[in-house]
Parts: sequence; structure tokens; C-alpha cells
Amino acid sequence: MLTKKSRLVLKKKNKSKIVCLTAYSKNIAEEIDNHVDLILVGDSLGSVLYNFETTRKVNLSMMIEHSKSVRKGVKKSLLIVDMPFNTYKNKSQALKNCKKVMKETKCDGIKLEGGRKIIEIVKHLIKYNIPVMGHIGITPQSVRGKFRYKGKTDIEKKNLLKDSKSLEDAGVFAIVLECIEKKVSKKITESINIPTIGIGSSNFCDGQILVTDDLLGLTDNKIKFVKKYADLKSNVRKAVKKFKLDVKKGSYPSIKYSY
Repeated sequence: MLTKKSRLVLKKKNKSKIVCLTAYSKNIAEEIDNHVDLILVGDSLGSVLYNFETTRKVNLSMMIEHSKSVRKGVKKSLLIVDMPFNTYKNKSQALKNCKKVMKETKCDGIKLEGGRKIIEIVKHLIKYNIPVMGHIGITPQSVRGKFRYKGKTDIEKKNLLKDSKSLEDAGVFAIVLECIEKKVSKKITESINIPTIGIGSSNFCDGQILVTDDLLGLTDNKIKFVKKYADLKSNVRKAVKKFKLDVKKGSYPSIKYSY
């Protein structure tokens, strides 16, 4: 019987695109679960839900509580949780925190940002049966200042290829490629046997992920790679306006909505 993680590898072999989205609550998780292969509880919840300017302010308890909620809405998809900034600085800290996340959220694996710099930590976690998803390119936890896509220079290209190969050799089951130049994304995807999940890294990747709130039009995100598939902000405004009018007129609550 194929595990959820091995299904991703099979999709890569069959050239069947992998669909991934974020969720921070049971309600959203329930709605997307039947349509995606992987749900990520991303530390992007810092900006989306808490209005933080950086993901560095997200802590472990936030990730755990939101992941517990998401878990209740996930039946089919692979559930992965981002490990927040400063929770995997060394092997012992990483193992302690990842075990805590796995135990309390019942997720299927965790995601770490970084390549060769954290490779010994990745190996240590996998040695203790913690499934790890990699993340290279733009790594928001370590970026200071303006984001700039990766893979422009020959040095960046070489480093990204080395990072991806090192992560594969260490045993990660997939790698997120964030904002990596399309030719480099293609090269990475073709050179490793595990799936690549792109975000702003072209359709050469084995799959794609977006922040669900962005594609639903619930944020004002102007990032180049974000495509809005709905305008829920407009729907919310219309619904609230109707509610306001009904309350003002006294037509809500009617007998139907009263005890």
C-alpha cells in the first residue's frame, strides 16, 4: 500500500502535477482537502492572520494550535507543518520541537527552510523518523529587506542545485522551491528523484503551492506569482451590508430565526 508521501513521488514519475495549498483552520481545510494532495500549515499565518511584517514573529504554540484545528478538517491530504524561526537551531532543539509538533498535531511531517546549512539537522530528524520537507530559494525566515528571486547568477544556480541534491540525499520527501528562476527550477526538478513544489518558480516544478487566502482574494498581496481566483473580500462586504440593512429595518431576526 502506498503511503501519502510515496504517492507524491509516483505523481512525479507519472508527470501528474501535485496540488498544494495552505490552511490555518478546520473550516478551510475541510473545503480544500478533496482537491489537493498536500495541505501546509505555513508560518505565513503570521502575515495572513496576525498582521506580522515577518514570519520570524511566529512561535511554536501558534503553529501547534492552528495545526490542531486544521487536522480536524483533513482526511485525505498529506498534512505538513512549518517549523517556525528559531525552533531548529541545533539537532537537539530541532528533534525536541519536531517531536512535540508531530505528537500534538498528528501531522504527517514538518517543513524546514534551508539547504546545506541545515543538512545535519535534517539528517538527524530523519534518523529519528521525522518526515521532512525541504524549502530552498527565498526562505522568508532568513530574508532581511526586499525579497529577490534566486538563480540569477551562476553561483546562485550552483548553490541551489547543490542544496537540492543534498536535501534529497539526506532523505527529505519533497522540496519547496520559492521564487527560483524558471530554468534553474527546471534543472533542479529534472536532476532529483523527489518532487519539487513551486511557489513563484514556474510550471517546470512537479507541483504548485499558494497561500489559500491569496488565491481567494482575502489579502491585498501584490506579489507577481499570486493569481487571484476569487474576490471573497467583495462577497464579505456585500453580505455584511445586507445584514446591516436587515437589522436596521428590523427584518432580522424574523420569526424563522427566532425561538
